[in-house]
Amino acid sequence: MPIFYSSFLILLPVSLLHGASFTFACKIHSQVLQKRAVSIGRVYVYETLGVLVGGVVFTYLLIPHFHSFEISLGLGLLSAVVCLGLLGRFWQEEKARLKRFWGAASVAVLGIFLVSLITPAADMLHHLSVSEQWKVGKVEYYQNSIYGNIVVVKEAEQYTFFFNGIPIVTTPVPDVAQIEDFVHLSLLSHPEPQEILVISGGAGGVINEILKHEIKRLDYAELDPVLLEAVQKFPTPLTEAELGHPRVNIKYVDGRYFVKKTDQKYDVVLIGISEFSNLQVNRLATEEFFIMVRGILKEKGILVISSPGSLTYLNEELINLNLSIVNTLKKVYPSVKIIPGDSNLFLASISPEIDELQSSLVIERLEERELQTRSLTPQYIQYRLDSRWLDWFLSSLARGKENTSNNETKINKDFHPLGTFYSLAFWNALFSPWGQGLFKWLERMSLRFFFVALTVLGVLFLLFGYKSARLRKGAVPFAIVSTGFAGMLLSLVLIFAFQVLYGYLYYWIGLLTSIFMAGTSVGGLVMTRSLEKVKKDISCLSKLEICLIVLCLSLPAFFLGPGPYLGESLSQGVFLVLCFVSGLLVGAEFPLANKIHLKTSPSLSSTAGMLYAGDLAGGWLGGIIGGIGLLLVLGLWKTCLVIAYLKIISLILLLILGRRLK
Repeated sequence: MPIFYSSFLILLPVSLLHGASFTFACKIHSQVLQKRAVSIGRVYVYETLGVLVGGVVFTYLLIPHFHSFEISLGLGLLSAVVCLGLLGRFWQEEKARLKRFWGAASVAVLGIFLVSLITPAADMLHHLSVSEQWKVGKVEYYQNSIYGNIVVVKEAEQYTFFFNGIPIVTTPVPDVAQIEDFVHLSLLSHPEPQEILVISGGAGGVINEILKHEIKRLDYAELDPVLLEAVQKFPTPLTEAELGHPRVNIKYVDGRYFVKKTDQKYDVVLIGISEFSNLQVNRLATEEFFIMVRGILKEKGILVISSPGSLTYLNEELINLNLSIVNTLKKVYPSVKIIPGDSNLFLASISPEIDELQSSLVIERLEERELQTRSLTPQYIQYRLDSRWLDWFLSSLARGKENTSNNETKINKDFHPLGTFYSLAFWNALFSPWGQGLFKWLERMSLRFFFVALTVLGVLFLLFGYKSARLRKGAVPFAIVSTGFAGMLLSLVLIFAFQVLYGYLYYWIGLLTSIFMAGTSVGGLVMTRSLEKVKKDISCLSKLEICLIVLCLSLPAFFLGPGPYLGESLSQGVFLVLCFVSGLLVGAEFPLANKIHLKTSPSLSSTAGMLYAGDLAGGWLGGIIGGIGLLLVLGLWKTCLVIAYLKIISLILLLILGRRLK
């Protein structure tokens, strides 16, 4: 929550100026062009072209080579140059004091930004900002890769490596108790572990503990090579021994992709991340991924995954998170062993032997293998595997099942990522408890809720609009608001699906957004050039609405059908096409809607400003409601149904009220 409102306050001034500049630009351009609807359409196309170019430049040039302050100062420099161009030859006008003032201010700003860029000032601001952000210690390393953000923080003599804000590695002295618990309880549960797979989080202790067992092979899948390069920049005896061991095979690849493509069979597969607060990590804890892992396990193979826990109290958020993991595992694996603790350990297998695992057998294997451990003693094993903890844990989960909304079983799926929602709810309860009510309300949302709410909205709008000429005019703005909502959610759906299927998004998000904006620009350009040829405006706008409805209904069929089974290159190409088509339909509506509304409103500025504000407001609502409430709680296909239903209501209002416009 603090991130939400701080981001809102930071972006608010920029957003206000951005919205105001569009209205002024439309007014200025219409004075030159003398065509009101066409001038609005052209400004809209220019704006989307700017977003397109910005997305490409940001993705391929700025992210890899510049930090945030250099980018911000560069944009400020560009804006100052544009201001000077707009003011023109202000210095030659005798009665233009205001222009002279703004011109002088632009020159001053240009000079400040230029000096900041060519001197160390930008770097100093960047380092100061990063240090304030990471107050847990001194920031020794900060780097953006194509997969994410990597930060190395030093406190005393300890280095902690963060990937996208999540701690991945701690050296030279890791959390020995937690690592021994995670590794040895897992491997001691197997009679003879030989081939091991670690997916993420292996460096910094996990690999070292695994190598204490007499294994033959250890494959370590880590998505980002820059992360391990950072580890090697700050070498310790522990990490050098791990990463340089002959039995360790490092694979710089997405762990899920590796599981899908490998022919190797494993005795134990360890998922080294227990935080599911983003889609990239959550996809390693879904039903679909568990099915993939089952295919690479040997006859007595074990999948190991952990989650946050407690031996004193489980709040509702923690119960829901763990319940979703347990339910998902049990849907795929006939045998699931739960070891509750401050970090819950889940061992899943197709072999029933895991169900009979007792502390005596684990202790026996510990002694047979002569493992040298610090905290994992026979007494600790007896304590950890005591049946009272499991009984207490299961009773807590049972309490969660009784409180489950709509009596639905909590299953974490690729396109219905409940794990991410419950993780966010859990961390929100820890750090912003006042926001718990919001997450509980979001969890209760259902498809029926949205259908009823949208139906009531549509009926009320129709009834009052039928009687009031003023409200009747609102059919077109309603269409634009709903299109802004649909456009934002469609882009989120495509980005969401891409990350689920491929994991990496940091580098692609700019490209996907740029392709969407390219479609918006082309759609706006084609429609702007065709405005004078279009005679039946409402009919044309209605056809665009129908196309959006068909697209919304087609996306779930693709992603839940052939989408995941296409080759990577072909599938990524389809994503780009879908982004372009989505943007094309969204962009084509705006110029046409302005033409229709200008027939009933004499003011170009108010029409352009109102419809543009409606477009942005719809996008804002789509981002807020859709990003958490729809995609995470309802899932992908139900979200698409909500968008389609909203556009159906918009279409009905256009067909009934729009045709009555004079």
